[in-house]
Amino acid sequence: MNQLALEAASGALRLYKQETWLMLTGLLGFLLAGICGVWVLLHGGPVSPDGDVSKAFSFNAALGIFILSTASILPVSGMRPRSQSIYRCSYIPLVLFSYFAETVQHFRGVDPRFVQNGSSFDHVISTIFPAVALLLVVFYLILGAQYFRKRVIDAHPELGLGIRYAMIAVLVSFAAGIWISVNAGRYTGIGGNIIWLHGLGFHALQAIPLVAWLSMRKSVNAAVKPIIIHISGLAYIFGLIAIGWQTLLGYSVAEWSLLPILAGSCFLVAFTPVIWLISQSNALAEPYNRTQYTRNL
Repeated sequence: MNQLALEAASGALRLYKQETWLMLTGLLGFLLAGICGVWVLLHGGPVSPDGDVSKAFSFNAALGIFILSTASILPVSGMRPRSQSIYRCSYIPLVLFSYFAETVQHFRGVDPRFVQNGSSFDHVISTIFPAVALLLVVFYLILGAQYFRKRVIDAHPELGLGIRYAMIAVLVSFAAGIWISVNAGRYTGIGGNIIWLHGLGFHALQAIPLVAWLSMRKSVNAAVKPIIIHISGLAYIFGLIAIGWQTLLGYSVAEWSLLPILAGSCFLVAFTPVIWLISQSNALAEPYNRTQYTRNL
Protein backbone atom coordinates (compact mmCIF):
# COMPACT_ATOMS: atom_id res chain seq x y z
CA MET A 1 0.00 0.00 0.00
CA ASN A 2 2.85 2.39 0.87
CA GLN A 3 4.59 1.49 -2.40
CA LEU A 4 1.37 2.19 -4.30
CA ALA A 5 1.06 5.59 -2.61
CA LEU A 6 4.66 6.44 -3.49
CA GLU A 7 4.11 5.44 -7.12
CA ALA A 8 0.94 7.53 -7.25
CA ALA A 9 2.72 10.55 -5.81
CA SER A 10 5.64 10.11 -8.21
CA GLY A 11 3.34 9.76 -11.22
CA ALA A 12 1.30 12.80 -10.16
CA LEU A 13 4.43 14.93 -9.77
CA ARG A 14 5.61 13.90 -13.25
CA LEU A 15 2.29 14.90 -14.76
CA TYR A 16 1.92 18.15 -12.84
CA LYS A 17 5.49 19.14 -13.70
CA GLN A 18 4.36 19.31 -17.32
CA GLU A 19 1.37 21.48 -16.40
CA THR A 20 2.82 23.76 -13.73
CA TRP A 21 0.62 26.74 -14.56
CA LEU A 22 -2.58 24.72 -14.56
CA MET A 23 -1.53 23.14 -11.28
CA LEU A 24 -0.89 26.57 -9.72
CA THR A 25 -4.25 27.77 -11.00
CA GLY A 26 -5.93 24.82 -9.32
CA LEU A 27 -4.05 25.42 -6.07
CA LEU A 28 -5.16 29.06 -6.17
CA GLY A 29 -8.72 27.78 -5.94
CA PHE A 30 -7.85 25.97 -2.70
CA LEU A 31 -6.17 29.11 -1.33
CA LEU A 32 -9.25 31.21 -2.06
CA ALA A 33 -11.48 28.49 -0.62
CA GLY A 34 -9.36 28.53 2.55
CA ILE A 35 -9.76 32.32 2.88
CA CYS A 36 -13.51 32.01 2.36
CA GLY A 37 -13.68 29.14 4.86
CA VAL A 38 -11.95 31.19 7.57
CA TRP A 39 -14.34 34.09 6.90
CA VAL A 40 -17.37 31.79 7.19
CA LEU A 41 -16.09 30.40 10.50
CA LEU A 42 -15.55 33.90 11.91
CA HIS A 43 -18.45 35.83 10.41
CA GLY A 44 -20.86 33.33 8.86
CA GLY A 45 -21.67 32.91 5.18
CA PRO A 46 -24.35 35.50 4.28
CA VAL A 47 -23.23 39.00 3.31
CA SER A 48 -25.97 41.61 2.92
CA PRO A 49 -27.82 42.00 0.68
CA ASP A 50 -27.36 38.98 -1.62
CA GLY A 51 -23.85 37.59 -1.09
CA ASP A 52 -22.92 34.28 0.51
CA VAL A 53 -19.23 33.58 1.10
CA SER A 54 -19.99 29.89 1.75
CA LYS A 55 -21.00 29.62 -1.92
CA ALA A 56 -17.67 31.16 -2.93
CA PHE A 57 -15.93 28.62 -0.69
CA SER A 58 -17.58 25.61 -2.35
CA PHE A 59 -17.17 27.09 -5.85
CA ASN A 60 -13.44 27.81 -5.46
CA ALA A 61 -12.72 24.40 -3.92
CA ALA A 62 -14.69 22.56 -6.62
CA LEU A 63 -13.10 24.51 -9.47
CA GLY A 64 -9.66 24.00 -7.93
CA ILE A 65 -10.16 20.22 -7.84
CA PHE A 66 -11.46 20.33 -11.41
CA ILE A 67 -8.41 22.22 -12.69
CA LEU A 68 -5.95 19.96 -10.83
CA SER A 69 -7.68 16.93 -12.36
CA THR A 70 -7.45 18.54 -15.79
CA ALA A 71 -3.74 19.21 -15.27
CA SER A 72 -3.21 15.50 -14.57
CA ILE A 73 -4.95 14.25 -17.72
CA LEU A 74 -3.92 16.93 -20.24
CA PRO A 75 -0.48 15.32 -20.90
CA VAL A 76 -2.19 12.13 -22.16
CA SER A 77 -4.63 13.97 -24.46
CA GLY A 78 -2.50 13.36 -27.54
CA MET A 79 -2.46 17.11 -28.29
CA ARG A 80 0.73 18.55 -29.71
CA PRO A 81 2.78 20.84 -27.42
CA ARG A 82 1.66 23.97 -29.29
CA SER A 83 -2.00 22.96 -29.07
CA GLN A 84 -1.63 22.24 -25.36
CA SER A 85 -0.04 25.64 -24.87
CA ILE A 86 -2.87 27.40 -26.72
CA TYR A 87 -5.43 25.48 -24.68
CA ARG A 88 -3.65 26.29 -21.41
CA CYS A 89 -3.27 30.00 -22.21
CA SER A 90 -6.95 30.21 -23.15
CA TYR A 91 -8.36 28.26 -20.22
CA ILE A 92 -6.40 29.76 -17.33
CA PRO A 93 -7.67 33.37 -17.81
CA LEU A 94 -11.26 32.08 -17.90
CA VAL A 95 -10.71 30.23 -14.63
CA LEU A 96 -9.07 33.27 -13.02
CA PHE A 97 -12.03 35.46 -13.97
CA SER A 98 -14.38 32.87 -12.47
CA TYR A 99 -12.43 32.91 -9.20
CA PHE A 100 -12.53 36.71 -9.20
CA ALA A 101 -16.24 37.04 -9.95
CA GLU A 102 -17.37 34.39 -7.47
CA THR A 103 -15.12 35.51 -4.60
CA VAL A 104 -15.13 39.32 -4.89
CA GLN A 105 -18.84 39.63 -5.61
CA HIS A 106 -19.95 37.45 -2.72
CA PHE A 107 -17.69 39.39 -0.35
CA ARG A 108 -19.34 42.57 -1.69
CA GLY A 109 -22.78 41.13 -0.92
CA VAL A 110 -23.70 40.54 -4.56
CA ASP A 111 -24.78 37.34 -6.26
CA PRO A 112 -22.41 37.21 -9.26
CA ARG A 113 -24.96 35.44 -11.45
CA PHE A 114 -28.29 37.00 -10.56
CA VAL A 115 -27.88 40.72 -9.72
CA GLN A 116 -30.72 42.62 -8.11
CA ASN A 117 -30.43 46.41 -7.83
CA GLY A 118 -26.66 46.28 -8.26
CA SER A 119 -24.22 48.82 -9.68
CA SER A 120 -23.10 49.01 -13.30
CA PHE A 121 -19.99 47.02 -12.33
CA ASP A 122 -22.18 44.26 -10.86
CA HIS A 123 -24.30 44.05 -13.99
CA VAL A 124 -21.20 43.89 -16.21
CA ILE A 125 -19.80 41.01 -14.14
CA SER A 126 -23.13 39.16 -14.20
CA THR A 127 -23.25 39.59 -17.98
CA ILE A 128 -19.70 38.38 -18.58
CA PHE A 129 -19.90 35.46 -16.12
CA PRO A 130 -22.33 33.31 -18.21
CA ALA A 131 -20.22 33.94 -21.34
CA VAL A 132 -17.09 32.83 -19.47
CA ALA A 133 -18.90 29.74 -18.18
CA LEU A 134 -19.98 28.90 -21.74
CA LEU A 135 -16.39 29.28 -22.99
CA LEU A 136 -15.18 26.98 -20.20
CA VAL A 137 -17.63 24.37 -21.46
CA VAL A 138 -16.69 24.83 -25.12
CA PHE A 139 -12.95 24.58 -24.47
CA TYR A 140 -13.47 21.48 -22.34
CA LEU A 141 -15.54 19.86 -25.06
CA ILE A 142 -12.60 20.41 -27.40
CA LEU A 143 -10.29 18.77 -24.87
CA GLY A 144 -12.70 15.91 -24.23
CA ALA A 145 -12.93 15.12 -27.94
CA GLN A 146 -9.18 14.43 -28.02
CA TYR A 147 -9.57 11.33 -25.83
CA PHE A 148 -11.92 9.71 -28.35
CA ARG A 149 -9.16 9.58 -30.94
CA LYS A 150 -7.58 6.24 -31.71
CA ARG A 151 -4.04 7.45 -31.07
CA VAL A 152 -4.86 8.15 -27.39
CA ILE A 153 -6.11 4.60 -26.86
CA ASP A 154 -3.12 3.22 -28.74
CA ALA A 155 -0.72 5.15 -26.49
CA HIS A 156 -2.63 4.77 -23.20
CA PRO A 157 -5.23 1.97 -23.48
CA GLU A 158 -6.39 1.94 -19.84
CA LEU A 159 -6.09 5.64 -19.04
CA GLY A 160 -7.63 6.64 -22.36
CA LEU A 161 -10.64 4.41 -21.78
CA GLY A 162 -11.12 5.64 -18.22
CA ILE A 163 -10.86 9.29 -19.25
CA ARG A 164 -13.41 8.73 -22.00
CA TYR A 165 -16.00 7.68 -19.42
CA ALA A 166 -14.98 10.60 -17.20
CA MET A 167 -15.53 13.02 -20.07
CA ILE A 168 -19.04 11.67 -20.66
CA ALA A 169 -19.78 12.25 -16.98
CA VAL A 170 -18.38 15.78 -17.25
CA LEU A 171 -20.81 16.44 -20.11
CA VAL A 172 -23.64 15.53 -17.71
CA SER A 173 -22.20 18.02 -15.19
CA PHE A 174 -22.06 20.75 -17.79
CA ALA A 175 -25.67 20.05 -18.74
CA ALA A 176 -26.60 20.33 -15.06
CA GLY A 177 -24.75 23.66 -14.86
CA ILE A 178 -26.73 24.97 -17.83
CA TRP A 179 -29.89 23.69 -16.13
CA ILE A 180 -29.01 25.71 -13.00
CA SER A 181 -28.55 28.85 -15.10
CA VAL A 182 -31.81 28.41 -17.01
CA ASN A 183 -33.60 27.55 -13.76
CA ALA A 184 -32.11 30.69 -12.10
CA GLY A 185 -31.02 28.57 -9.14
CA ARG A 186 -30.08 25.10 -7.97
CA TYR A 187 -33.43 24.11 -6.44
CA THR A 188 -36.28 22.54 -8.37
CA GLY A 189 -39.62 21.00 -7.48
CA ILE A 190 -40.39 19.96 -3.90
CA GLY A 191 -36.85 19.08 -2.83
CA GLY A 192 -34.71 18.70 -5.94
CA ASN A 193 -31.18 20.13 -5.87
CA ILE A 194 -29.37 20.20 -9.22
CA ILE A 195 -26.01 20.83 -7.55
CA TRP A 196 -25.67 17.12 -6.65
CA LEU A 197 -25.76 16.14 -10.31
CA HIS A 198 -23.47 19.03 -11.21
CA GLY A 199 -20.83 18.15 -8.62
CA LEU A 200 -20.82 14.35 -8.81
CA GLY A 201 -20.35 14.42 -12.57
CA PHE A 202 -17.11 16.37 -12.21
CA HIS A 203 -15.79 13.93 -9.59
CA ALA A 204 -15.72 11.27 -12.30
CA LEU A 205 -12.46 12.96 -13.36
CA GLN A 206 -10.87 11.57 -10.21
CA ALA A 207 -12.81 8.33 -9.75
CA ILE A 208 -12.74 6.56 -13.12
CA PRO A 209 -9.14 7.39 -14.17
CA LEU A 210 -8.11 6.11 -10.72
CA VAL A 211 -9.58 2.71 -11.59
CA ALA A 212 -7.72 2.80 -14.91
CA TRP A 213 -4.44 3.76 -13.25
CA LEU A 214 -4.75 1.01 -10.63
CA SER A 215 -5.44 -1.56 -13.33
CA MET A 216 -2.12 -0.55 -14.92
CA ARG A 217 -0.18 -0.91 -11.67
CA LYS A 218 -1.59 -4.26 -10.57
CA SER A 219 -0.97 -7.80 -11.79
CA VAL A 220 -4.34 -8.18 -13.50
CA ASN A 221 -4.99 -10.17 -16.65
CA ALA A 222 -4.78 -7.84 -19.66
CA ALA A 223 -8.20 -8.99 -20.91
CA VAL A 224 -9.79 -8.12 -17.55
CA LYS A 225 -8.52 -4.53 -17.37
CA PRO A 226 -10.90 -2.99 -19.94
CA ILE A 227 -13.81 -4.94 -18.44
CA ILE A 228 -13.10 -3.44 -15.00
CA ILE A 229 -12.91 0.06 -16.45
CA HIS A 230 -16.13 -0.43 -18.45
CA ILE A 231 -17.96 -1.65 -15.34
CA SER A 232 -16.76 1.31 -13.28
CA GLY A 233 -17.46 3.88 -15.99
CA LEU A 234 -20.92 2.58 -16.91
CA ALA A 235 -21.97 2.23 -13.27
CA TYR A 236 -20.89 5.81 -12.53
CA ILE A 237 -22.80 7.19 -15.50
CA PHE A 238 -25.94 5.17 -14.64
CA GLY A 239 -25.67 6.57 -11.11
CA LEU A 240 -25.64 10.10 -12.54
CA ILE A 241 -28.65 9.30 -14.72
CA ALA A 242 -30.59 8.07 -11.67
CA ILE A 243 -29.72 11.24 -9.73
CA GLY A 244 -30.65 13.41 -12.71
CA TRP A 245 -33.99 11.64 -13.10
CA GLN A 246 -34.77 12.05 -9.39
CA THR A 247 -33.86 15.74 -9.58
CA LEU A 248 -35.91 16.25 -12.74
CA LEU A 249 -38.91 14.86 -10.87
CA GLY A 250 -38.25 17.52 -8.25
CA TYR A 251 -37.40 15.23 -5.34
CA SER A 252 -34.41 15.10 -3.01
CA VAL A 253 -31.65 12.57 -3.67
CA ALA A 254 -31.51 11.94 0.11
CA GLU A 255 -34.92 10.33 0.36
CA TRP A 256 -35.42 6.56 0.54
CA SER A 257 -36.97 5.84 -2.83
CA LEU A 258 -36.12 3.77 -5.88
CA LEU A 259 -33.96 6.24 -7.83
CA PRO A 260 -31.67 7.38 -4.97
CA ILE A 261 -31.18 3.75 -3.88
CA LEU A 262 -30.41 2.80 -7.49
CA ALA A 263 -27.93 5.69 -7.74
CA GLY A 264 -26.20 4.65 -4.51
CA SER A 265 -25.95 1.07 -5.74
CA CYS A 266 -24.44 2.21 -9.04
CA PHE A 267 -21.79 4.32 -7.31
CA LEU A 268 -21.00 1.39 -5.01
CA VAL A 269 -20.44 -0.80 -8.08
CA ALA A 270 -18.31 1.94 -9.65
CA PHE A 271 -15.98 2.10 -6.64
CA THR A 272 -15.82 -1.63 -5.91
CA PRO A 273 -13.03 -2.17 -8.52
CA VAL A 274 -10.84 0.27 -6.56
CA ILE A 275 -11.05 -1.91 -3.45
CA TRP A 276 -10.48 -5.09 -5.45
CA LEU A 277 -7.52 -3.66 -7.38
CA ILE A 278 -5.82 -2.35 -4.24
CA SER A 279 -5.99 -5.86 -2.79
CA GLN A 280 -4.13 -7.30 -5.79
CA SER A 281 -0.35 -7.64 -5.89
CA ASN A 282 1.71 -5.04 -7.70
CA ALA A 283 2.58 -5.72 -11.31
CA LEU A 284 6.18 -6.36 -12.30
CA ALA A 285 6.39 -3.77 -15.03
CA GLU A 286 8.85 -4.51 -17.78
CA PRO A 287 11.54 -1.84 -18.22
CA TYR A 288 10.44 -1.19 -21.78
CA ASN A 289 6.82 -0.62 -20.77
CA ARG A 290 7.80 1.68 -17.93
CA THR A 291 10.05 3.68 -20.24
CA GLN A 292 7.41 3.84 -22.93
CA TYR A 293 4.79 5.01 -20.45
CA THR A 294 7.08 7.76 -19.15
CA ARG A 295 7.92 8.85 -22.69
CA ASN A 296 4.27 9.02 -23.69
CA LEU A 297 3.52 11.17 -20.68
